[in-house]
Amino acid sequence: MIDAGALTLYIAAALLLAITPGPGIFYVAARTLSGGRAEGIASSFGTGVGGIVHVVAGAAGVSAIVLASAELFTLLKILGVIYLAWIGVRTILAARREPLRFSIDNGGAAPSGVRRAFREGVIVEALNPKTAAFFLAFIPHFVDPSTGSVALQFVVLGLVSVTLNTLADIVVAFIAGRICDGATTRPKLVRRLRAFSGASMIMLAALLATARRPG
Repeated sequence: MIDAGALTLYIAAALLLAITPGPGIFYVAARTLSGGRAEGIASSFGTGVGGIVHVVAGAAGVSAIVLASAELFTLLKILGVIYLAWIGVRTILAARREPLRFSIDNGGAAPSGVRRAFREGVIVEALNPKTAAFFLAFIPHFVDPSTGSVALQFVVLGLVSVTLNTLADIVVAFIAGRICDGATTRPKLVRRLRAFSGASMIMLAALLATARRPG
């Protein structure tokens, strides 16, 4: 199986990457500011599941096939950009016309909002080719074919990374949730936070649009 020394080094590197601000953290923060702590946590678990999709696909060789094809990579990227931008635009429009949807009492969001946040988190992350590229570029450095199944080692290391990323995202959701709790008595501020979160999602979509196929 995986060498203990290599696993320790991998965990340290993966932890550092997990707490480094990036698109995933900014997405969860934006989602929390948009719908409250509960939606932020749900989106954290959603992006975690989306990450698992890439881990399994990578272990099965699917991600390598996608990244080797310019057409498939571009298609995946376009779908991800459109979906993330659509969520951003919808959030901005909702900020202008909908009343306050979260409060301290309800834990951050209605059940329907939580389910939607989870579902959209899964889709956003699953449609992100940069995540696939990251796993295929990072994990193989810590895989040793002489110690066992390469696919199994890839999955184990991938799940470690996904777990650390999800935990970091949950922490961010709680921090952003405190901002929401303090803003519940100020509807205008809440609407500004929602509009800002929507704009942030659109910016993330633009960032994803700049992703290029490795190699």
